[in-house]
Amino acid sequence: MRYRLYYWPEIQGRGEFIRLALEDAGADYVDVLRRSGNFSLPKDRTPFALPYLVAGRTVVSQTATILQYLGPRLGLAPKGEDGRLWVHQLQLTIADWLAEAHDTHHPIGSGLYYEEQRAEAKRRAADFLAARLPKFLHYFDRVLRRSAAGYLLGRACSYADLSLFQMVAGLRYAFPAGFGRLEGRHGRIIALHDRVAARPRIARYLASPRRLPFNRMDIFRHYPELDRPGKNPKKT
Repeated sequence: MRYRLYYWPEIQGRGEFIRLALEDAGADYVDVLRRSGNFSLPKDRTPFALPYLVAGRTVVSQTATILQYLGPRLGLAPKGEDGRLWVHQLQLTIADWLAEAHDTHHPIGSGLYYEEQRAEAKRRAADFLAARLPKFLHYFDRVLRRSAAGYLLGRACSYADLSLFQMVAGLRYAFPAGFGRLEGRHGRIIALHDRVAARPRIARYLASPRRLPFNRMDIFRHYPELDRPGKNPKKT
């Protein structure tokens, strides 16, 4: 099976979570829009937004759903239903986390420039770093502690592990100070990041031009003025 991935060619974004799974498995795939600007699909199967994946006559959209589809086919999900549901739940939690990271620089609306919502972004980023980021880190640290085998589900790497790697990489770029202050408290997560980065196919991918650099068009963006964690907001 040759997979065709459709995603914006200039950024990692949500498509990167899918690329990591395809690369780790050594799958035969083409990153279509990096070769051409052809978005064509049958009208009755056109997804709402990118990314989407085409596998034969099957069209799948939404990052978590694409990974749920690919996981068993690429050996990145458990064989049993309970395990597949568990890894999908972990991926959906990562999707929530990713959305909150995005909203630190676009808290009012995606259609507005960052400069039009800078004041609100400073407040949102401070809350994210002080309150929300620690909660997500604590949760995944707890999952890793319970698995007691290096990966979220045990000894085998899943697509959720690859996605957790991407979250660490993105947060290090966007919030080197704010995230850096928390890294030492979550050694299991950092160890997982390093373990994923050392996987042979992932290591080759990260060293290749196929791995796009982070930039200010992406979901993870570095603005120095946002990388200043404040005090925990008062509950109202």
